[in-house]
Amino acid sequence: MKFSHRPVLLDETIASLDIRPDGTYLDGTAGGGGHSAEILKRLDGGILICTDKDPDAIEALNERFSGNRNVRIVRSDFSDMDKVLSQLGIDELDGVLLDIGVSSHQLDTTSRGFSYHYDAPLDMRMSQSGKTCADLLNELSYQELVRILFTYGEEKYARNIARAIEKERAVQPITSTLQLAEIVKAAYPPAKRHDKHPARKTFQALRIAVNGELDKLSNGLDKAFAALKKGGRLSVITFHSLEDRMVKQRMASWCQGCTCPKDFPVCVCGRTPDARLVLKKPAEACEKELEENPRSRSAKLRCCEKIK
Repeated sequence: MKFSHRPVLLDETIASLDIRPDGTYLDGTAGGGGHSAEILKRLDGGILICTDKDPDAIEALNERFSGNRNVRIVRSDFSDMDKVLSQLGIDELDGVLLDIGVSSHQLDTTSRGFSYHYDAPLDMRMSQSGKTCADLLNELSYQELVRILFTYGEEKYARNIARAIEKERAVQPITSTLQLAEIVKAAYPPAKRHDKHPARKTFQALRIAVNGELDKLSNGLDKAFAALKKGGRLSVITFHSLEDRMVKQRMASWCQGCTCPKDFPVCVCGRTPDARLVLKKPAEACEKELEENPRSRSAKLRCCEKIK
């Protein structure tokens, strides 16, 4: 299977992991294997575990890395990496990579229903199992739709859009991407319809809700850090502010030392940092990468190292 996905921030990500040839690494969102291939090039006796919940990705990974003794491929969500490691008999990792969000393959495969540019069934399931986006749109209450659009899409016109969805589904079920895109566009103030595509934030919010992305990111971050050995690194690529904020805050909490009031003469809490930041500021795409891959524009890479 051809699984087209151009890895973003490739050089920066590989450098951040500081790969040891005999180390054990996990690419929790392996996709088409772009980052994984570069990790494997640097292994000599080490192991790379590739996980992804998308069956298309697993098929592509098996084709790409067939016969490579250094790789283990498992269909799983990265938030279940503790179970995967247990199954493989692996206790600790030298590094974890998480490339969060929707892949180019998922966006560009019309039938998957992730894009508002093509007419397709409203699916949006990364795992291709469970409830679809259409299921949610036709079942959820007005209040829940508003919450999803406002919280996950930071959509200021969430109430207008939710009312428009309620009105449309009372007449007929909402089942296609372009049908939803037109509903959103009509709900937007006319003066705001041409800034960016009006449906962009709605599609993002619904995709996050369908796949439970933020809850899984939260769980996955904790499990990844717990799995690292001392000196192990966690590198995370995000594509929107909600993800990046969570990663930034979680890494900051691991790097937090003494929490005593500043006027205390000596520390009484005894807290010391569990990690250090490898990148003080997130790495972002250079001009050359932006020209070659416009989808890298919103990508941010953060990395921390476990120190105890």
